[in-house]
Amino acid sequence: MVTTSIKSDGLNVPLDKHGFLVNLEDWSEAVAAELARSEGIELSAEHFEVIHALRRFYAQFQLSPAMRPLVKYIGQELGADKGNSMYLMKLFPGSPAKLASKIAGLPKPDNCL
Repeated sequence: MVTTSIKSDGLNVPLDKHGFLVNLEDWSEAVAAELARSEGIELSAEHFEVIHALRRFYAQFQLSPAMRPLVKYIGQELGADKGNSMYLMKLFPGSPAKLASKIAGLPKPDNCL
């Protein structure tokens, strides 16, 4: 059920009631920037590193990771200095797995509230 949308590149991109993309194919870096802006985040290169790694995770496993698998995967992909919850909390405050998945255009992780 679509409840809202965001505008990106002149298009209305539908979101579900939790603010996640309805159609994964609608994602682009411009859409990510709009989703992040709606969460009060201005995306940096560090954000996009994590976002692109998260999209690779989804492509490989067909699911959005919860926090522990996310931390482990980021550590493997981007190095131990970035593969820790403090680094991810700094970039994606509150619930990093949920917020990063939302901005990456992925479904909400199953066990995130």
